[in-house]
Amino acid sequence: MSELYVIGGGLSGAEAAYRAAELGVRVTLCEMRPEKMTEAHKTGLLGELVCSNSLRSDSPDSAHGLIKLELEAAGSLIMAAARATAVPAGGCLAVDRNLFSEFITAKIMAHPNIKIVYAEVASISSFNPEAAVILATGPLTSSTLAEDLQKCLGGQSLYFYDAISPIIDAESIDYDKAFFASRYGKGGPEDYLNCPMNAEEYNLFYNSLINADKVSVRNFEDEKVFEGCMPIEVMAGRGVDTLRFGPLKPVGLTDPRNAAAPYAVIQLRAENTEKTSYNLVGCQTRMKYADQQDVFRLVPGLEKAEFLRYGSIHRNTYIDSPRHLNKDLTLKSMPNIYIAGQITGVEGYLESTAMGLLAGIYAGRRLRGLAAVYPSRFTACGSLVEHITGAAAEGGKPSNFQPSNINFGLLPPLSVPIRDKAKKRQAVVARALTDWESFIAESYR
Repeated sequence: MSELYVIGGGLSGAEAAYRAAELGVRVTLCEMRPEKMTEAHKTGLLGELVCSNSLRSDSPDSAHGLIKLELEAAGSLIMAAARATAVPAGGCLAVDRNLFSEFITAKIMAHPNIKIVYAEVASISSFNPEAAVILATGPLTSSTLAEDLQKCLGGQSLYFYDAISPIIDAESIDYDKAFFASRYGKGGPEDYLNCPMNAEEYNLFYNSLINADKVSVRNFEDEKVFEGCMPIEVMAGRGVDTLRFGPLKPVGLTDPRNAAAPYAVIQLRAENTEKTSYNLVGCQTRMKYADQQDVFRLVPGLEKAEFLRYGSIHRNTYIDSPRHLNKDLTLKSMPNIYIAGQITGVEGYLESTAMGLLAGIYAGRRLRGLAAVYPSRFTACGSLVEHITGAAAEGGKPSNFQPSNINFGLLPPLSVPIRDKAKKRQAVVARALTDWESFIAESYR
């Protein structure tokens, strides 16, 4: 039985290891935690979530709903963990982050084809060129390994900044000023806790946010912030009403105390099944800790909020994939090295998981001497691969490559246009799932 090395025990690495092991390949999974921690991780568990506990929309007619369906059809470990540890979140899929990581860790540890080694891998160039390696160290790749990767690729590493939201103690919330409801009644009646603001309260919050002290991003020439995880103060800087049309939008909500829509609202989502802690949805920030307390305690209902985790910003690393990656996610300069997860330039939990699943399939089939198979561009996973490998750099210079979440814009248009938006999305999803089922049937033979 051939052996595969997977470096990194996050969502992508765990998925890659599990998928290859399920294909009959012996896997050594290398994870540096808890021997060496990152600035964002708190435990040594596999698949630990360091940002939100939400895996985005669960609607089958959404792009994130589609990628969930594809992953589940492929027997994804991460999706199995998410379903088993889900917490109420309206139309989204959110998880109890501790139970989620414990589920993944237990499954990996129990698999007969997987061995876990807790140690930092400092160099991919040190592996035997005949060895198959999946690099899935994620956006928080250790500086030592990142430097080695940069030398192997012969160019500058690319990066952007990622921010996380604060988490507060549920017992510190004033429930007389907040109300439970999901936008437009989607999901359960207590999936979200809403802290409404009138115009005066919002303007006070906004002005305090704008004037708060922020943590400087040291040692970097400029700040590249991914749009999908924009710090709330950066959004606020775009205009006084930007937040009211973004994460603080009041649409679809009615305050039961006055039967009116709030002027603005901050939504809180449970972090665990016991609802002992809540995440401030859309409030990712790089404000200094004292300022986070001052600003968020201006929100009605959060005047005495106790912070269990403050928001923060950290640097995420990804490579110039169009320049360096083959279609099978191997490096053009080192075809025994597969790259998976966020370091490829996909953004998001599900997207990272998808790249891990594909890398596990590709490496597993190759080690078993089977022909390569690829998902079509009409699938969510296939469209992501096209995004990260399709726009080749010109003249040896880095491409203008930016991370991306899954979205319908990445998938090719329908051959016969459909005007109705809902029916159009249903047709795109149906087409994708038909092609995906064929890919899985061929991959798992």
